[in-house]
Amino acid sequence: MKLNRRTVLSGLAAGSAVLAAPMVMAQGAPRVVVVGGGAGGATAARYIAKDSGGAVNVTLIEPTRQYYTCFFSNLYLGGVRDMDGLGHGYGTLAADYGINVVHDWAVGVDRDAKTVALASGATVPYDRLILSPGIDFKDGAVPGWDVSAQSAMPHAYKGGSQTELLKAQILAMPEGGRFAMVAPPNPYRCPPGPYERVSMVAHTLKEINPTAKILIVDPKANFSKQALFEEGWQKHYGGMIERIGPDFGGENVSVNPSEMTLDIDGVVEQVDVCNVIPAQKAGEIAHAAGITEGDWAPVNAADMSSKMDEAIHVLGDAAAQGDMPKSGFSANSQAKVCANAVLGALTDSRVFPAKFSNTCWSLIAPEDGVKVGASYEATEEKIASTGGFISETGEDEATRAQTYQESVGWYAAITSDMFG
Repeated sequence: MKLNRRTVLSGLAAGSAVLAAPMVMAQGAPRVVVVGGGAGGATAARYIAKDSGGAVNVTLIEPTRQYYTCFFSNLYLGGVRDMDGLGHGYGTLAADYGINVVHDWAVGVDRDAKTVALASGATVPYDRLILSPGIDFKDGAVPGWDVSAQSAMPHAYKGGSQTELLKAQILAMPEGGRFAMVAPPNPYRCPPGPYERVSMVAHTLKEINPTAKILIVDPKANFSKQALFEEGWQKHYGGMIERIGPDFGGENVSVNPSEMTLDIDGVVEQVDVCNVIPAQKAGEIAHAAGITEGDWAPVNAADMSSKMDEAIHVLGDAAAQGDMPKSGFSANSQAKVCANAVLGALTDSRVFPAKFSNTCWSLIAPEDGVKVGASYEATEEKIASTGGFISETGEDEATRAQTYQESVGWYAAITSDMFG
């Protein structure tokens, strides 16, 4: 089936028990607090508010008033999409769905009192808490780099100003200059993301700075869609991109932001732009809540509830859930399973068996799109894959163009699903 905005929206809404009752907040209604207004949190908040018909009070805590998606931000670097098209507000969630949108930082969770502490000093009580805080970076993951160096060496792995900064640096590169990326170790947000980024940077440089070079320093032996990316790089950007994997020092890298150098297993490389994507962990509020093991928050697959506290659910990048990649599509899929389960627990409404899906599209060059995806089900141990698909090498231009158009339809559909 060819995907477009209508068909994707239809699929996104599957399994949602939409109520026709007017949305009037009930006095003494159960309270759901959602922390994080991205693909997981905004979706969960909207579905709980919408499907409860006002029977549940929903509060969404999100520090930014304008949310810029990390997914599709690489297309901005490639000149395929503008920044305004990546930004989304929360007004519709408040006005049309009755969600109490609080623009503040959640800084602590009292699990005994069932309250969330905010940076402003306020506390918000909950009956169920949904955490969807995305990622933070692991301290010391790349020697020489921390967030104080992100202006010199941007990560651009959270959408918004970092993405704009990285593009400005790319456009300002000297003729024949060198762009470097320090790729992250597994697991991390959006497995194909760094390599789509390289593709989009290469596209921009091919147009404005064709003698420039790109260096990828990678701690992983293999990466998502590797054959597809390498085929595309050879086709579109032959001779521009070099990748150094762990066999040649990709695991032993440090950086010097003030000198704009990388030390790769003892060999110092001078570059003009350096995109450092460090190792990642669950957003800090998950750690503050005391529901993490190591870097991530383990959850029960059937309802995304924390394995340490059944009143807390964790979605998206922050969750250790099994086979699903950390992606916007995954977070959105998990959010609807979670919303259905939370409504069942609080209002005795029907709970459907947990089913999940994911697709990750990547753009190698304009109209040259590729994808990978799978379906999943909940088992007692984890979210388990039940079958997958991936684009093939050697596909014709029409197929690749159609794949790209699918991704455009998906973006419109998921952002509508998130923000109303």
